[in-house]
Amino acid sequence: MRGSWYKSVSSVFGLRPRIRGLLFFVVGVVALVTILAPLTSNSFDSSSSSTLVPNIYSNYRRIKEQAAIDYLDLRSLALGASVKEFPLCGKERESYVPCYNITGNLLAGLQEGEELDRHCEFEREKERCVVRPPRDYKIPLRWPLGRDIIWSGNVKITKDQFLSSGTVTTRLMLLEENQITFHSEDGQVFDGVKDYARQIAEMIGLGSDTEFAQAGVRTVLDIGCGFGSFGAHLVSLKLMPICIAEYEATGSQVQLALERGLPAMIGNFFSKQLPYPALSFDMVHCAQCGTTWDIKDAMLLLEVDRVLKPGGYFVLTSPTNKAQGNSPDTKKTSISTRVDELSKKICWSITAQQDETFLWQKTTNSKCYSSRSQASIPLCKDGDSVPYYHPLVPCISGTTSKRWIPIQNRSAVAGTTSAGLEIHGKSALKNYWSLLTPLIFSDHPKRPGDEDPLPPFNMIRNVMDMNARFGNLNAALHDEGKSAWVMNVVPVNARNTLPIILDRGFAGVLHDWCEPFPTYPRTYDMLHANELLTHLSSEQCSLMDLFLEMDRILRPEGWVVISDKVEVIEVARALAARVRWEARVIDIQDGSDQRLLVCQKPFLKK
Repeated sequence: MRGSWYKSVSSVFGLRPRIRGLLFFVVGVVALVTILAPLTSNSFDSSSSSTLVPNIYSNYRRIKEQAAIDYLDLRSLALGASVKEFPLCGKERESYVPCYNITGNLLAGLQEGEELDRHCEFEREKERCVVRPPRDYKIPLRWPLGRDIIWSGNVKITKDQFLSSGTVTTRLMLLEENQITFHSEDGQVFDGVKDYARQIAEMIGLGSDTEFAQAGVRTVLDIGCGFGSFGAHLVSLKLMPICIAEYEATGSQVQLALERGLPAMIGNFFSKQLPYPALSFDMVHCAQCGTTWDIKDAMLLLEVDRVLKPGGYFVLTSPTNKAQGNSPDTKKTSISTRVDELSKKICWSITAQQDETFLWQKTTNSKCYSSRSQASIPLCKDGDSVPYYHPLVPCISGTTSKRWIPIQNRSAVAGTTSAGLEIHGKSALKNYWSLLTPLIFSDHPKRPGDEDPLPPFNMIRNVMDMNARFGNLNAALHDEGKSAWVMNVVPVNARNTLPIILDRGFAGVLHDWCEPFPTYPRTYDMLHANELLTHLSSEQCSLMDLFLEMDRILRPEGWVVISDKVEVIEVARALAARVRWEARVIDIQDGSDQRLLVCQKPFLKK
């Protein structure tokens, strides 16, 4: 007679007792066919076969060995064996970010910026272990104090890097023994950003930056956000900025922004599209972000155009006398001049210029593209395709999309209604919201198995919804007045609801949970996964690797809330024990087979 654990595992991975012996034979055959398929392709370059074949067989051997380990681990759980905790990683993994091995990418022959892009295909198998925080790590201060004061031991940055960072204005920040302090906005000019934001508002034709929403601006993609001062100001205006910047081993803009409780993720578009659908943002902002816009047949600027909504704004702040290139004529062709020349080919119009800041507006009329000269940049034929790190394209996207709605005319969420959102999960979320509130969101949240925690109490600021659907967790937090923002993640193989999430004014991104998420360790306070494990069971992803990845991006003393079927929750509880989380199962008591697994990550001090 099989143990209950075996039934749990079987229900998650689709196993049946009679065919369990055939499972890994099938998996092995599929893996072998998938990996060796390129060898039979007529387009295979024989000149490169000598370098690829060793990697092919190495990858196959690694997959086969890992599959065997996964099977034995899960079988031990099925037979009721004691749970074996994953070992602790060494110091070299404290700040490790998978898929961003620049040295390895260069050795693989990538260049011209591609080595800085995300490349999970070159990721080598590493020991499965739990990442520990640095010795000087401290729990972040409670928001909003944590926006202005962070612990220097929590970010990998040197004093010289901090002081030499290029920014919009001269930054007035204090470096003390163990803290980095950002000047408060109260009664002061906040690092010059208030004046800067007001200048942009005036260039749009507004009276002040408090009127951005009246012009249809709610979501802002901030390219190369520095240390987040502009984003922090936009948050104070109740806008939703998302900072993206390339991976940096030290002095990371993204890591520091997230440490301040501001929305951010690792991202660049040197060679690949950003993981956002077309027509996603109301404004794209670049303040000395270091991008050369006219290279690669202007595909970098075309990527900005792709994610920019009709009527949206592109803000470029760059010294007008800063030339590019080595020719004698470069002084006449500054960055802004080159962008202006290209903008006429993609139906942008320059709206205003003040000092070193330039403002372009994307057309609201899709017919503009058909009235251009034949020599203009062509239109794409991809419709509403789902971009997930696809190669950049030399054409204009989104012109035939049903979501072509000027930001000034937007009155409701495109493609759905409030009633529709209720049907698709918001009402269901309320069924267990009352259970989470006293556990996590009260002034004195209860830790599983412990008494009242020591201050500070409620540390929830950075939240990730790993299977966001329509962003209803985000809406629930907003309705409850919680001072948290949510990274709404839509799995790539699920229904693409990200356009709806972004149209609601929320932050979001596409992601494949078979891969690591593009962020630094210890950057989220809470992870929420509603039926994600059931979804991934059909994707042949390793749930063990998923839990280790969740642990990597979760801050010490952070929370994990998993909602799924009871048999899936039983497996999840065993995996939670392996990464040392404290966990409890909660019955929602709504008559369904859904359960909640609420976990808290311990602070593993050295």
